[in-house]
Amino acid sequence: MAHQRGSPTHDWALPLNNGPTQRDHDDYFKPDLKHQHLTYTPDTQKLENAPTEQEAPERAASGNLVEHSTTLGVRTALGLHPSAPLSEEHDGPQQELLWSRIRLALREPFAEFCGTLILVLFGDGSVAQVLLSAGQKSAPGGNGYGAWGLGVMLGVYVAGDSGAYLNPAITFSSCLYRGLPWRRFPIYLLAQLLGGFVAAGIVYGNYITAIDTVEGGPGIRTVPPSPTATAGIFCTYPQPFLTKTSQFFSEFIASAILMFVIFALKDDGNNGVSKGGGNWFPLGLFFLIFGLGACFGWETGYAINLARDFGPRLFSFCVGYGHGVWSAGGYYFWIPMFAPFCGCAFGGFLYDLFIYTGPSPVNTPWLGLQRIAHPQKTIRGRLREHKEQGVV
Repeated sequence: MAHQRGSPTHDWALPLNNGPTQRDHDDYFKPDLKHQHLTYTPDTQKLENAPTEQEAPERAASGNLVEHSTTLGVRTALGLHPSAPLSEEHDGPQQELLWSRIRLALREPFAEFCGTLILVLFGDGSVAQVLLSAGQKSAPGGNGYGAWGLGVMLGVYVAGDSGAYLNPAITFSSCLYRGLPWRRFPIYLLAQLLGGFVAAGIVYGNYITAIDTVEGGPGIRTVPPSPTATAGIFCTYPQPFLTKTSQFFSEFIASAILMFVIFALKDDGNNGVSKGGGNWFPLGLFFLIFGLGACFGWETGYAINLARDFGPRLFSFCVGYGHGVWSAGGYYFWIPMFAPFCGCAFGGFLYDLFIYTGPSPVNTPWLGLQRIAHPQKTIRGRLREHKEQGVV
């Protein structure tokens, strides 16, 4: 049978393994629990109605059931699937530990945090190498794009259980076009921003002595266009000749290409790639990020990612780079925050308009504008669909 283009891809987690075990939470622990009062008998010095050897596992199961209900409540509130992606062989006694329950409840946000951490570690680390060792002190952050591609590829491998979005704009577009629950967006956004912030801290700690040397001494921190600026290690700064329109368009077009190609790689009906991108998807992203850096990285540093830019920018402000991290480039900082959302939304729209034939708001009457006119009806329909799928 010919493979049909556009099969549903509501949540494009990487198929790096056999996928999460989708166990129905109603099947967890079904003991016949009996709530009885314990009475003390002085003659026998024993507890009447104390649990027998047969009843003890049932009493223990009741405690586990409460713990499971708490985990389930947290996951449901965050819009995560009731069953965390966990292999059967890993679902052992260690899951009764407190940290194991926390990890189970927040497995996907932790994956997004770690994946973004790896992405920014490789990216910012490469820029630090170029800037500090080669004397390119005014680099806007666009150098080292090969390492940015490597960071994205490895970050996707690390965060496969969550879908490996690693970018708030990609997460947003997946909610908009691919049915990712909107309730996941805030926790994914927070995890991604924290990942970028912590990664910047690690890079700064590793290169602080070299930064002091280049800047001219401890405590001296400058931003472009200063000839000794090192702020470009952590976030992007535009070339001084660019207008605001050029700055925005540079980020917009790179983000649109990013989202368009990602949707193509994840389209099950795209005969040019393996189903859902397969294990080749991270490698495809490596070439995509490498190409974007080579073709669109010079003018603004191709941030194309709020978490990659704002998280490290906030860190650089905290360690003494001052108000210049916000005011440089004519207050350029807001462009890497908003342009990627606009660009990714536009790139996703173009792919669904011209190529994708699966479930998408674009493939509804009036290209989805009818949904905008009746948002309450749309929200109710989305919630009903997610409840049927067991997502909420």
